Amino acid sequence: MKVAAFERVADVARRNAKERPDKILFHFEGRTTRYADFDANSNRAANGLIALGLKPDDRVAYLGKNSDLYFELVMATAKAGGVMTPVNWRLAVPEIAWIIDNCGARILCVGPEFVDLVAANRAAFPGVEHVIASEGDYSAWRDSFPATDPAIARGEGDAVIQMYTSGTTGKPKGAVLTNGSVLRSKLDRDPALQADWERWDEDDVGLVAMPCFHIGGTGYGITVMTNGATGVITREFDPGGVLDLIEAHGISKIFMVPAAMQIIVGQPRAREVDFSRLRHIAYGASPIPLDLLRQCIDIFQCGFVQMYGMTETSGTIAALPPEDHDPAGNERMRSVGKPLRGVEMRVIDGSGNALPPRAIGEIAIRAQANMREYWGRPEATAETIDAGGWLRTGDAGYTDEDGYFYLHDRVKDMIISGGENVYPAEVENAIYGHPAVADVAVVGVPDAKWGEAVKACVVLREGQSAEASEIIGWARERIAGYKCPKSVDFIPALPRNPSGKILRRELRAPYWEGRERQIG
Repeated sequence: MKVAAFERVADVARRNAKERPDKILFHFEGRTTRYADFDANSNRAANGLIALGLKPDDRVAYLGKNSDLYFELVMATAKAGGVMTPVNWRLAVPEIAWIIDNCGARILCVGPEFVDLVAANRAAFPGVEHVIASEGDYSAWRDSFPATDPAIARGEGDAVIQMYTSGTTGKPKGAVLTNGSVLRSKLDRDPALQADWERWDEDDVGLVAMPCFHIGGTGYGITVMTNGATGVITREFDPGGVLDLIEAHGISKIFMVPAAMQIIVGQPRAREVDFSRLRHIAYGASPIPLDLLRQCIDIFQCGFVQMYGMTETSGTIAALPPEDHDPAGNERMRSVGKPLRGVEMRVIDGSGNALPPRAIGEIAIRAQANMREYWGRPEATAETIDAGGWLRTGDAGYTDEDGYFYLHDRVKDMIISGGENVYPAEVENAIYGHPAVADVAVVGVPDAKWGEAVKACVVLREGQSAEASEIIGWARERIAGYKCPKSVDFIPALPRNPSGKILRRELRAPYWEGRERQIG
């Protein structure tokens, strides 16, 4: 039976509270939340945010790890007409402060792990007027407000979530996601049109294990809600803990990156766990190595789906279904699959013209899923989305004669390591200040565990010397740990073109030699 579409994210809580009030929505560290309570509590929190001065389109920042209360705040912010902006807690304080300042948040919600950090660096957040400790006095604060729905009018084109992603300037860009873009894959819930891996049944239980500052975390939690299912939230990814949750709650659906899958199957007790309820594992950020797939199939005994998407597309817009995952290997396993319903994808040249099969160009996407804009960055928005609504992904690739899309390289210089975006300019800027460094370039190199690892190619000043550990340590003091180089090569000079631009392809080439796919 076809289910009516949700018009706004806030409607997801409202309708589910009426249709399945007593069903458990979330399990989190021994706490259970039912759909009716989630709706009422998000109403109270929404009224609390409005009392603090939140107006439609105002941003609410969240600095914290995964929790059920984070999703309550997402819904509360939506009901209040605001825009939830989760911040990557792995960033350094100056990077966190830049994002909070850029989005203009006057309200900052903080998880328990970061209360002391915010207090110690309060001067770094001058625009923040109110700090809410989400697991401190939050419940008492929330419950002091009425459970009536504030009923703030919002539409399909209004912003609801703003997620930051690295970009070509080296500074993160805020991708503005609307009600329509976030819900685009949840609109058509007609079982007759859905593949088995897409369908959520009433008894499905999804594991929300990816960090909420990623679309893979926030988006997956919203997917659980839109399907009226139950979600099990883990504060952060812990392989042993994940195995316990799968067994204790009968997890049937999971989304994770291949690096996480590799860690889980490497656990000694992985073969002892009962995975009989597990139907599908969806994975993204990188393809799955064939040897790892074989191991996962052997242990999990479920279907696998590769998902392709990005923050700017509100998550998944193409998928490689279970039937194309062959343990013996096949050409399609090197692809990211086909576009989902309602998504147009094509490969274009530099002028935006569509290219024929097997011709390499840039992958472009047109879909309701696309972001509205980069916050406060009209020029960057225009460079990414053309007048026809086509969004340039920055991924170079091609399509085959059957409509499967393959990634070949990245048009941009982004490095993706373990699902995290790293922009070389940020790392280079952190290293340049070292007294022994004359020049530096950062590239991504193959890594069996993380897909890509950050490598710094350093030119030393004449008469100076330095150890790789010294360069890495210098960077670690200035940027987030996952952005720091894992290795350093000392070279006599960087390759540059006549205009002085670093030829990163020449630096990367030796490390990727013999690999058909030039990204991790």
